[in-house]
Amino acid sequence: MKITPMAIIVSAIFMLLFSFIIKGAQVGGVGVSYGAAGTNLPAPAEVARFLSDRTVIDRVRPLPRLALALARPRLLVRLTDLSLSRRLVQALILPLAASPAPVARVLLGADVASSPNRTLALALVPAMQNLHTALAASALDRRVKVCAPQSLAILASSSPPSSGRFADDGAVTAPLLRFLRATGAPFMVSAYPFLGATPETLDYALFRINPGVVDRGTGLVYGNMLDAQLDAVYAAATRLGFGDVEIAVGETGWPTSGVGVGVGVGVDFAREYNANLVRHVASGVGTPLMPNRTFETYVSSMFDDDDLGPGPTSATRNFGLFRPDFTPVYDIGLLKPDQGMKPAISALTPTSPTASDLRRWCIAKPNADVMVLQENLDYACGQGINCSPIQPGGACYYPDTVQAHAAYAMNEYYQASGRNTFDCDFGQSGMVMTTDPSYGNCKYSS
Repeated sequence: MKITPMAIIVSAIFMLLFSFIIKGAQVGGVGVSYGAAGTNLPAPAEVARFLSDRTVIDRVRPLPRLALALARPRLLVRLTDLSLSRRLVQALILPLAASPAPVARVLLGADVASSPNRTLALALVPAMQNLHTALAASALDRRVKVCAPQSLAILASSSPPSSGRFADDGAVTAPLLRFLRATGAPFMVSAYPFLGATPETLDYALFRINPGVVDRGTGLVYGNMLDAQLDAVYAAATRLGFGDVEIAVGETGWPTSGVGVGVGVGVDFAREYNANLVRHVASGVGTPLMPNRTFETYVSSMFDDDDLGPGPTSATRNFGLFRPDFTPVYDIGLLKPDQGMKPAISALTPTSPTASDLRRWCIAKPNADVMVLQENLDYACGQGINCSPIQPGGACYYPDTVQAHAAYAMNEYYQASGRNTFDCDFGQSGMVMTTDPSYGNCKYSS
């Protein structure tokens, strides 16, 4: 995969170690948070090469030094000085603007909107405005968006989702959402169903088949906890008149280990959650209050953050998808075909194929253009494959979106044509994955 300016912040930024954001100019895609609080991590340039050569990941949210600096209260307050914002843009962002994969977003003031420090919270939007003004002065404001990722602690009410309300009643969140609307930037929220899971709601949190939860305010039925969390944010934003602001999942994930926290901790649970997550957010089904759409989503995290948490058994440390030698802790279909569980840097040794190596599926890339996907759908169904399951009454008719129907047809074509990688290219709008995208009664051929 070629890393493009619309794709990822790569080696130049990684090596300089002062990127402050993620890639993500396109709506609807799945990437990873970097996990830079780990120890014994590979060199940033090696990480960039691994992502480009060995995975289908086309966006990443790193948290190197400047990201951590921007989260510090003192600097955030100082950025209310426009001259400092201009110097920051001139010194750090402008030199990278012409790189092969330039900065796409500046993340500022993580979780500040819910901070008890009112001086800090009230400084957030003025600081964001100054950075945007400085970017505009360098003609970068259309390419680089200023965002402020927030946790669900911003909500005073979230259950049922339709009752969603911001804890500050709009004192900070209303100006923040107004700024995001004006600049075309998404409202990024961190959503972790793991934190709300109980033995009774574990299936609901893991996207498993479950009875669902009815929102008595709307009558809508929720089949998973993430949808409920996102819709609570949407309801809160709508309550303030900002229902048109795009919502993105800035962080989500599931721990592979940890003691004394939550339920369902372990590799198998993490694999299940993240595989189902990727399939769900890219399916085009959306949520009950935000139907027929995909969500730009970042899985936490690339590596374990073993410098975080109160001790070595803390679950907050153990969300990593990959080990420092680039072997996956578990596979959720992010590796390119034939990569399997092999190290990316060390010498490779022959291995026998496993079931997951032999079973592959072709789906549409989450950020693929809808017009292109419609062409893919028409072409694949015109080649004599069975497209009846995506016709009205078919097992795969819902969600009734071009994204979902094209994914099914593209996979049928890929399977019928011999499962060659080039049979899933579709003008670079298709991707091969090793995680079964089937859902409910809708079964994808393999």
